[in-house]
Amino acid sequence: MKKMTVKRSVAKRKNKIFLKISIFVLIVSVLSVSVYFLKHFLESKLKSKAPVADLYEVWNSHNYQMVYDSATKILETDRFQSIALMFHGYSAFYLAIASTDTTIAQSLLDESINDIRIVLLDAKSTAVPQLEYMLGKAYFYKNILSSYHYYSDLAIEYLLAAKNAGYEADDIPEYLGLSYSALGRVPESISAFTEALIVRESDVLLMSIAEQYYKNGQPKAAMQYLFRVNSESKNEELILRSRTLLGQIYIDDEKYEDARREFEAILEKEPNYADAYYGIGVTYEKEGDLVKARSEWRKALRIQVNHAGALNKMNSYK
Repeated sequence: MKKMTVKRSVAKRKNKIFLKISIFVLIVSVLSVSVYFLKHFLESKLKSKAPVADLYEVWNSHNYQMVYDSATKILETDRFQSIALMFHGYSAFYLAIASTDTTIAQSLLDESINDIRIVLLDAKSTAVPQLEYMLGKAYFYKNILSSYHYYSDLAIEYLLAAKNAGYEADDIPEYLGLSYSALGRVPESISAFTEALIVRESDVLLMSIAEQYYKNGQPKAAMQYLFRVNSESKNEELILRSRTLLGQIYIDDEKYEDARREFEAILEKEPNYADAYYGIGVTYEKEGDLVKARSEWRKALRIQVNHAGALNKMNSYK
């Protein structure tokens, strides 16, 4: 009886020792596995964060191609890494507007718009205005390259959202003015261009405002800006456009001698300017001298065979 009790006691001690050993081994195993995965987790985190942090430094160097390439690599492993998406979208935008290939520029703008819209879905409120500003500009250039006005409304929407949220950028009024103009929203365009002129005066803006005032049926207001373009601008092409519009305003006001002086001043600088010959022809037409008028329109067609105005006039007086 005593032997059996001793055997049972020994067996219990062995079981307890075995159990303790098993628990110890299990704990060690769990800890080892945990340490292994923790190590790899931290390493992966460090590896993923390091390139993202580097994007800021590369961005500050304005090397947009390098930013684009670096962000692309990060997105290959983490498609929705927000910082990488943002830099990828921003760099794609600047590469697009610098590209001379329309197809490549369109593709880059599509990437930029897609990236920024994704980032906007979960962006911090403080980052939203800048993202909206960049998205508005991307839509603006998308509209220019598309040859239609399908994106002007979106450019306006996001640029206004950024502006109303307090984002400050000197070019917002000018982009808004051009976008309103593309949609034929003349009063809003004039207002935006006028604001842009206060921020940063330029001969291009002066010309844009003049054109919008003319479209809005305010030729006298347009003339004030056209005179400034003629006297202040060093851009010959812009001066030719300005004098052409001045000539048209004089025709509308039945001041045909004044109109001819503007068109002749154009031809002194640029003898192959079809619009000037066309305008002179219109002044003679208005005065009833169709022989001289047709002569001028023929000159316009010799320079520009598909000049719409001259072709229409010649067809009208066959």
